[in-house]
Amino acid sequence: MVDKPASSEDRWNILRLLQWSTDFFRKHGSDSPRLDAEVLLAFVLGQPRIQLYTAFDREPDADQLARYRQLVKRRAQGEPVAYLVGQREFFSLPLQVDRRVLIPRPETEHLVVAALDEARLRLAARPATPVHVADVGTGCGAIAIAIAKHCPEATVWASDQSTDALEVARENVQRAQLEGRITLAHADLLTGAPQPFDLVVSNPPYVREDEFDKLPPDVREFEPRGALVAGPRGMEVIERLIEAARHCLRPEGTLIFEHSPQLSEACTAALAGWREVRVKRDLAGLCRLHLASPPAK
Repeated sequence: MVDKPASSEDRWNILRLLQWSTDFFRKHGSDSPRLDAEVLLAFVLGQPRIQLYTAFDREPDADQLARYRQLVKRRAQGEPVAYLVGQREFFSLPLQVDRRVLIPRPETEHLVVAALDEARLRLAARPATPVHVADVGTGCGAIAIAIAKHCPEATVWASDQSTDALEVARENVQRAQLEGRITLAHADLLTGAPQPFDLVVSNPPYVREDEFDKLPPDVREFEPRGALVAGPRGMEVIERLIEAARHCLRPEGTLIFEHSPQLSEACTAALAGWREVRVKRDLAGLCRLHLASPPAK
């Protein structure tokens, strides 16, 4: 199937395509071979993935087979499925992604949950008062959009150093119809940010330079290095974020950031002097988030 279109004597229906490509992806090291096959085939057919299960006998036409064949080849070479289909779901929201931005991870949804919980606490104390949020290093806009969608009282200032990433974020903000509540800014961390904020949230780069070559090929070879690597220690951007947030948060505000579980102790140390320092674990039980309020002035 991958090397040539199916002939009249060798027809490929949906079930056979899925079975073959699942086995093909498994042999090429995919962690989710069946899911990869389903997402790509549903994309080519222009239908929801669940509908594949009601049409196993359907035979895609020659053009669809050719397009699927090319996507299968590219996936087998390591290209992420999200880039192949141009979309990734995050917090039940469809987001456009391509090689200009990091692909949103499920682990980062924990950061959104934590931010929404903090926003609700502020709304309980100050009903009907806007919650001002900064999303630092917004990338495709995933965190900013998820917070704004699920907290109508939130306004978000979202920054990124990459103009390419901001172009993707702008398209996603427009698609979500949130232009009036999310402001995108080309900035280094919180430089030029309107102050003060109730929440500063971020999924900053935190990969060490010596870890980069050990990342999975689909990450190392396709996703933007600048969104992954922080420096020799992995703490460089986090430390700068903590210092910048200190001056941009309300006294009762909260900084929330994601980090590698291996950096948890270093993050706690970097927050020395901050109040109400908390660590949250992900579903695997790994330390994934730090939350803290700024030092008393």
